[in-house]
Amino acid sequence: MDLGLSRVDYLQVGVTSQKTMKLLPASGRKATQKVVIGDHDGVVTCFGMKKGEAVSVFKTLPGEKIARLELGGALNTPQEKIFVAAGSEVRGFTKKGKQFLAFNTNLTENIKAMHISGSDLFLGASYVYNHYCDCKDQHYYLSGDKINDVLCLPVEKLSCITPVLACQDRVVRVLQGSDLLYEMEVPGPPTVLTLNNGNGGDSGEEVLFGTSDGKIGLVEISGVSPVEKWKIENEKKRGGILCMDSFDILGDGVKELIIGRDDGMLEIYNFEYAKSPILRYEYALSESVTSVQGGCVGKEGYDEIITSTYSGWVSGLTTEPTHRECGSGDGLKMTHEMQNKVLSLRNELEQLQIKVLHEREKYQQSSQSSTAVSAVPTFSINDKFTLNRDDASYSLVLEVQAAIDTVLLQCDVPIDLKDVDKNSAVVSVVDCESEPNGNFLLATYRCQVNTTRLELKILSIEGRYGTLQAYVTPRVQPKTCQVRQYQIKPLSLHQRTHCIDRDRKGEGYFKSDNISTISILKDVLSKEATKRKINLNISCDINEVSVNHTLKLIHPKLEYQLMLAKKVELLDALKELQAHEGNTDFLVPEYRSILEEAEELLKEHKKQPTSLERLYGMITDLFIDKFKFKGTNVKTKVPLLLEILGSYDQKALIAFFDSAA
Repeated sequence: MDLGLSRVDYLQVGVTSQKTMKLLPASGRKATQKVVIGDHDGVVTCFGMKKGEAVSVFKTLPGEKIARLELGGALNTPQEKIFVAAGSEVRGFTKKGKQFLAFNTNLTENIKAMHISGSDLFLGASYVYNHYCDCKDQHYYLSGDKINDVLCLPVEKLSCITPVLACQDRVVRVLQGSDLLYEMEVPGPPTVLTLNNGNGGDSGEEVLFGTSDGKIGLVEISGVSPVEKWKIENEKKRGGILCMDSFDILGDGVKELIIGRDDGMLEIYNFEYAKSPILRYEYALSESVTSVQGGCVGKEGYDEIITSTYSGWVSGLTTEPTHRECGSGDGLKMTHEMQNKVLSLRNELEQLQIKVLHEREKYQQSSQSSTAVSAVPTFSINDKFTLNRDDASYSLVLEVQAAIDTVLLQCDVPIDLKDVDKNSAVVSVVDCESEPNGNFLLATYRCQVNTTRLELKILSIEGRYGTLQAYVTPRVQPKTCQVRQYQIKPLSLHQRTHCIDRDRKGEGYFKSDNISTISILKDVLSKEATKRKINLNISCDINEVSVNHTLKLIHPKLEYQLMLAKKVELLDALKELQAHEGNTDFLVPEYRSILEEAEELLKEHKKQPTSLERLYGMITDLFIDKFKFKGTNVKTKVPLLLEILGSYDQKALIAFFDSAA
């Protein structure tokens, strides 16, 4: 797929939330489209392009933060009415900016998700779903976990109302009225839903979903049970999905799938020669892509992909060529246009610099006055703390509307920090004593200029639970800081299961292949029950076979890490031999392959410097916990266990577990 797209920045508004930008339908066959966007200042801005400049159509007064923006109208007519959700209120505007609706839902929670279909309004607050028809309450549903997005299958195709909820507990829930029709488990917490091809496909029942851990899938929401059509894993370990759209950017009659991620990646997937989409184009923006839509905005006849980012930039990736061939009249005209635009921007920049200097002098003079009042600047932080199943680590993402100066991390339980390739910040770890202040970690990240997004990897230890705090300081004057807190749970590397026996009352029944998991649960439940003066009866039934089973599950990972460490250890000696002999022909194939893969081996080893120690720790805990349930303390035998691990052999390790008593 040969696709050359050029970036054009149109306008910047305030900080934006997910799905708060839309393109209005074109007023004529060849007319360009207007862009409407809502921001955290509560302002709805509508603009179009005229002679290469963004021209305002209307702009509302500031108000409460806008969480969602959708287009609506009567069914089977152009969807050109603008609806915004702010707080617990839904407001409606015409395409010229006249307000025609102010509907206060009286919800106790702020609206987080919204969908419009004709006269039907579907809203999702944190845990509550509401359906309104002509602003009258119709249906209500209380979700088991937070609602991230809401959608309704096209009524004009199905002649019935079928709402679909994307919930944080890795479940897509399908409703019928106020009742749950069925639910479907998806591979990650779904953050966004959209109709396939914009209309639900031929059947109207096809729904695309994107997850917070970067996976994409298509499901068919039938009346009886869901059918999974395809699923794409996040093999490149990119950010979570925030927005999706279907648009024929190639002009070949088949719509491509456009994806916006929270790490700034925009991707275009094509269905050429395959049932599931294949990645054909990608573009890196510097911040979260909050909204994406295909259309024509800059110049008629040239399709483009319009994006909005966290800090409020509205940009386009256009098919219009930025350079024309020299010697043609068009080329000369294009050169003049570009020169005029550069001159205009340069003049605007100079004026802004003068204004900044003037305001800075004014602030300095006023700050010296005895009656001066210092105002603390406010700034928004977009953060995410999620578990990565693949490498058993947590990802902490901090995104600020201004450039980040420093981030200080403090934690009251032991955690490790892991390198991230995209992270260019300089880290300084402070040696600290855990007693008596409870500081196990103090680390400072000093960011480079213009860094607005910082991603960190954190390794926790199951059974050690507490609070991680991030102190974020942006590059603004006067200096100010915000603190964000993240809970590290006792079973921090576990996630929810959806196979639950709902007939049980007043008791919990926990199963695990790993005895250490049961041990952690027992200790934490006992500690919390004692703290709250709750009478709790705990009984354990331990299957001896599970210990060897767990050791066999750990074996492939341990073997891989030991082999990796051995290869890295041999590298220096092999390189010295290679330099001495001048070639590698005298080496056996195994050693030659180590030298050939040297760069990849070192990179992999650098990524996981403590993986081997963590696996040793898991096996040691398993050994101690096995005999703890028998009432035997075997901590004196741990050095012997570590000695066996040093010259690892699976059979010898299992024999040691079986014989120790």
